[in-house]
Amino acid sequence: MRLLLRDYPRDAWPDHPNFAASIQNWMGAHVMFGQVAELVRLNTEGYLEKQIAPEDHAGRLSYYGNLLVRNLHGHHHWEDRSFFPELSAADERFDTGLETLESDHVVLDSLLEKITRKANRVVTLTQLEEGKAREEAPALRDMVETLEGFLTRHLTDEEDLVVPILLHHKMRG
Repeated sequence: MRLLLRDYPRDAWPDHPNFAASIQNWMGAHVMFGQVAELVRLNTEGYLEKQIAPEDHAGRLSYYGNLLVRNLHGHHHWEDRSFFPELSAADERFDTGLETLESDHVVLDSLLEKITRKANRVVTLTQLEEGKAREEAPALRDMVETLEGFLTRHLTDEEDLVVPILLHHKMRG
Protein backbone atom coordinates (compact mmCIF):
# COMPACT_ATOMS: atom_id res chain seq x y z
CA MET A 1 0.00 0.00 0.00
CA ARG A 2 2.92 2.33 0.56
CA LEU A 3 4.69 1.88 -2.77
CA LEU A 4 4.04 5.37 -4.15
CA LEU A 5 3.88 7.03 -0.73
CA ARG A 6 7.69 7.05 -0.68
CA ASP A 7 7.71 9.09 -3.89
CA TYR A 8 4.72 11.24 -2.89
CA PRO A 9 5.02 11.87 0.88
CA ARG A 10 1.99 13.32 2.67
CA ASP A 11 3.69 16.57 3.66
CA ALA A 12 4.41 17.36 -0.02
CA TRP A 13 0.87 16.77 -1.31
CA PRO A 14 -0.50 20.33 -1.00
CA ASP A 15 2.37 21.73 -3.07
CA HIS A 16 2.23 19.07 -5.77
CA PRO A 17 1.01 20.42 -9.15
CA ASN A 18 -1.47 17.53 -9.49
CA PHE A 19 -3.04 18.11 -6.05
CA ALA A 20 -6.44 19.23 -7.33
CA ALA A 21 -9.40 20.79 -5.56
CA SER A 22 -11.29 17.50 -5.96
CA ILE A 23 -8.61 15.74 -3.88
CA GLN A 24 -8.79 18.47 -1.25
CA ASN A 25 -12.59 18.14 -1.14
CA TRP A 26 -12.41 14.35 -0.76
CA MET A 27 -9.91 14.71 2.09
CA GLY A 28 -12.06 17.49 3.57
CA ALA A 29 -14.96 15.04 3.79
CA HIS A 30 -12.68 12.76 5.81
CA VAL A 31 -11.94 15.59 8.23
CA MET A 32 -15.65 16.33 8.53
CA PHE A 33 -16.43 12.70 9.42
CA GLY A 34 -14.01 12.86 12.31
CA GLN A 35 -15.40 16.18 13.48
CA VAL A 36 -19.01 15.00 13.44
CA ALA A 37 -18.11 11.73 15.21
CA GLU A 38 -16.32 13.77 17.88
CA LEU A 39 -19.36 16.04 18.18
CA VAL A 40 -21.64 13.04 18.73
CA ARG A 41 -19.29 11.65 21.38
CA LEU A 42 -18.88 14.99 23.15
CA ASN A 43 -22.64 15.53 23.10
CA THR A 44 -23.14 12.15 24.76
CA GLU A 45 -20.41 12.86 27.31
CA GLY A 46 -22.07 16.18 28.11
CA TYR A 47 -25.36 14.39 28.64
CA LEU A 48 -23.73 11.80 30.90
CA GLU A 49 -22.08 14.59 32.92
CA LYS A 50 -25.49 16.31 33.16
CA GLN A 51 -24.20 19.38 31.32
CA ILE A 52 -26.65 18.82 28.45
CA ALA A 53 -30.38 18.34 29.02
CA PRO A 54 -31.81 14.98 27.96
CA GLU A 55 -34.05 16.51 25.26
CA ASP A 56 -31.16 18.56 23.87
CA HIS A 57 -28.93 15.50 23.79
CA ALA A 58 -31.60 13.44 22.03
CA GLY A 59 -32.17 16.16 19.44
CA ARG A 60 -28.47 16.61 18.72
CA LEU A 61 -27.90 12.86 18.68
CA SER A 62 -30.72 12.41 16.17
CA TYR A 63 -29.48 15.19 13.93
CA TYR A 64 -25.71 14.69 14.04
CA GLY A 65 -25.87 10.91 14.35
CA ASN A 66 -28.03 10.74 11.23
CA LEU A 67 -25.73 13.20 9.44
CA LEU A 68 -22.69 11.10 10.30
CA VAL A 69 -24.16 7.72 9.38
CA ARG A 70 -25.81 8.84 6.14
CA ASN A 71 -22.75 10.69 4.91
CA LEU A 72 -20.35 7.89 5.77
CA HIS A 73 -22.56 5.33 4.01
CA GLY A 74 -22.90 7.57 0.95
CA HIS A 75 -19.21 8.40 0.82
CA HIS A 76 -18.03 4.82 1.09
CA HIS A 77 -20.67 3.52 -1.28
CA TRP A 78 -19.44 6.00 -3.90
CA GLU A 79 -15.83 4.96 -3.25
CA ASP A 80 -16.60 1.24 -3.56
CA ARG A 81 -18.80 1.57 -6.66
CA SER A 82 -17.08 4.35 -8.59
CA PHE A 83 -13.86 5.78 -7.19
CA PHE A 84 -11.99 2.58 -6.27
CA PRO A 85 -12.70 0.86 -9.60
CA GLU A 86 -11.36 3.97 -11.34
CA LEU A 87 -8.16 3.74 -9.28
CA SER A 88 -7.85 0.01 -9.95
CA ALA A 89 -8.16 0.60 -13.68
CA ALA A 90 -5.41 3.22 -13.49
CA ASP A 91 -2.94 1.02 -11.63
CA GLU A 92 -3.64 -2.66 -10.91
CA ARG A 93 -0.70 -2.87 -8.49
CA PHE A 94 -2.96 -1.28 -5.90
CA ASP A 95 -5.80 -3.82 -6.03
CA THR A 96 -4.66 -5.48 -2.82
CA GLY A 97 -4.68 -2.17 -0.98
CA LEU A 98 -8.04 -1.24 -2.44
CA GLU A 99 -9.45 -4.61 -1.40
CA THR A 100 -8.29 -3.89 2.15
CA LEU A 101 -10.08 -0.55 2.10
CA GLU A 102 -13.25 -2.14 0.77
CA SER A 103 -13.14 -4.77 3.53
CA ASP A 104 -12.77 -1.91 6.03
CA HIS A 105 -16.00 -0.52 4.62
CA VAL A 106 -17.77 -3.78 5.52
CA VAL A 107 -16.51 -3.44 9.10
CA LEU A 108 -17.54 0.21 9.09
CA ASP A 109 -21.06 -0.66 7.92
CA SER A 110 -21.43 -3.10 10.80
CA LEU A 111 -20.21 -0.55 13.35
CA LEU A 112 -22.53 2.13 11.94
CA GLU A 113 -25.46 -0.28 12.20
CA LYS A 114 -24.69 -0.91 15.89
CA ILE A 115 -24.33 2.81 16.55
CA THR A 116 -27.61 3.52 14.77
CA ARG A 117 -29.49 0.90 16.81
CA LYS A 118 -28.02 2.13 20.10
CA ALA A 119 -28.56 5.81 19.28
CA ASN A 120 -32.18 5.17 18.28
CA ARG A 121 -32.69 3.29 21.53
CA VAL A 122 -31.19 6.12 23.60
CA VAL A 123 -33.36 8.70 21.83
CA THR A 124 -36.50 6.61 22.32
CA LEU A 125 -35.70 5.91 25.97
CA THR A 126 -35.09 9.62 26.55
CA GLN A 127 -38.77 10.14 25.75
CA LEU A 128 -40.07 7.05 27.57
CA GLU A 129 -37.79 6.37 30.52
CA GLU A 130 -34.91 8.82 30.74
CA GLY A 131 -33.11 6.90 33.49
CA LYS A 132 -32.73 3.92 31.16
CA ALA A 133 -31.43 6.22 28.41
CA ARG A 134 -28.74 7.43 30.80
CA GLU A 135 -27.83 3.80 31.56
CA GLU A 136 -27.41 2.98 27.87
CA ALA A 137 -25.63 6.17 26.83
CA PRO A 138 -22.15 5.03 28.01
CA ALA A 139 -22.27 2.12 25.54
CA LEU A 140 -23.16 4.59 22.78
CA ARG A 141 -20.28 6.86 23.76
CA ASP A 142 -17.91 3.88 23.67
CA MET A 143 -19.15 2.81 20.24
CA VAL A 144 -18.63 6.32 18.86
CA GLU A 145 -15.17 6.44 20.41
CA THR A 146 -14.41 3.14 18.67
CA LEU A 147 -15.69 4.67 15.43
CA GLU A 148 -13.39 7.66 15.88
CA GLY A 149 -10.36 5.41 16.23
CA PHE A 150 -11.43 3.27 13.28
CA LEU A 151 -11.96 6.35 11.09
CA THR A 152 -8.58 7.80 12.04
CA ARG A 153 -6.78 4.64 11.00
CA HIS A 154 -8.92 3.83 7.97
CA LEU A 155 -9.00 7.31 6.49
CA THR A 156 -5.24 7.76 6.94
CA ASP A 157 -4.64 4.41 5.22
CA GLU A 158 -7.07 5.37 2.48
CA GLU A 159 -5.43 8.73 1.84
CA ASP A 160 -1.92 7.26 1.97
CA LEU A 161 -2.91 4.80 -0.74
CA VAL A 162 -5.20 6.91 -2.90
CA VAL A 163 -3.59 10.36 -3.03
CA PRO A 164 -0.23 9.12 -4.37
CA ILE A 165 -2.09 7.20 -7.10
CA LEU A 166 -4.03 10.34 -8.02
CA LEU A 167 -0.88 12.46 -8.08
CA HIS A 168 1.18 9.89 -9.98
CA HIS A 169 -1.44 9.31 -12.67
CA LYS A 170 -2.59 12.95 -12.81
CA MET A 171 -6.16 11.95 -11.99
CA ARG A 172 -9.01 14.14 -10.75
CA GLY A 173 -7.24 17.30 -11.79
